[in-house]
Amino acid sequence: MARYIGPDCKICRREGCKLFLKGERCISSKCAMERRPVVPGQHGLARKKEKEYGTQLREKQKVKRAYGLLEKQFRSVYEKAERARGRTGDNLLSLLERRLDNVIYRMGIASSRSEARQIVSHAHMNVNGKAVNIPSYILSKGDEISVKETKKDLDIFKALKDAKPSMPRWLEFDGAKLHGKVVDLPSREDIDLNIQENLIIELYSK
Repeated sequence: MARYIGPDCKICRREGCKLFLKGERCISSKCAMERRPVVPGQHGLARKKEKEYGTQLREKQKVKRAYGLLEKQFRSVYEKAERARGRTGDNLLSLLERRLDNVIYRMGIASSRSEARQIVSHAHMNVNGKAVNIPSYILSKGDEISVKETKKDLDIFKALKDAKPSMPRWLEFDGAKLHGKVVDLPSREDIDLNIQENLIIELYSK
């Protein structure tokens, strides 16, 4: 399966904002956006006037890269959001937020979405008591997420027992029990990333 293996910090610089792809590094002085907040390349400092299509494309690329999806995967999520009831933009963001890898990241179990994806792929997590190793698995209201009993002694999970991470109001997680739950569906107000979903809809509607 194709995947991006280049430097993550270049992605943030290209999109012009922090996408928090490197975990704790993104909130430290080592963050590339703090040290050199310009587009990568020799012409990064030059100001370019973006056209309408370019603005829409950049917004789509930003969201796609923030959640760690490839183009085909992102298009599939968009089409699912378009078929669902309600506003396509809100549906799109809700589906992206309810991906299993993103929920694990939001709960504070992983420091980044890429680390969360690895945790899921290595079959460390259960959903409603059953093992799930698919990062793109879409969770629903009431679903329960827990660390497998045989994996609780791993250092990454031991460190969570005394941690009190901040998380969105639609999730809850008990570090002592290594157990979490989706208590509600995410709303537009729960998305902390600066996203203009209308630009993505305009792009795909052409």
